[in-house]
Amino acid sequence: MSNCIFCKIVREEAPAAIVYRDEQVTAFRDIHPAAPTHILIVPNRHIDSVNALTAEDESLAGHLLTVAGQLAAREGIAETGYRVITNTGPHGGQTVSHLHVHLIGGQPMRHPMG
Repeated sequence: MSNCIFCKIVREEAPAAIVYRDEQVTAFRDIHPAAPTHILIVPNRHIDSVNALTAEDESLAGHLLTVAGQLAAREGIAETGYRVITNTGPHGGQTVSHLHVHLIGGQPMRHPMG
């Protein structure tokens, strides 16, 4: 989608602090971090949300989580713990209609969520 901010970041048409990129995903720091480490991991191709995933996307969905774990280790938060969150739809808190996961850590997380 041409107006999607995450698509623009993937195409390097919008600025972002990119921390990881491969053929399938791009990861960058959230501009409104909820914790010391807050990284967004997005597919390089536009997918609206979890609801738009198909069976053909299973490898990509797994790759999003694998990259989250790799980045947690790189950021030094793997041992103490972190959250990986995907918001879907307005009631789920999704504000950008491009599938993405939040890697959040670097401090104790509050509970319960929701």
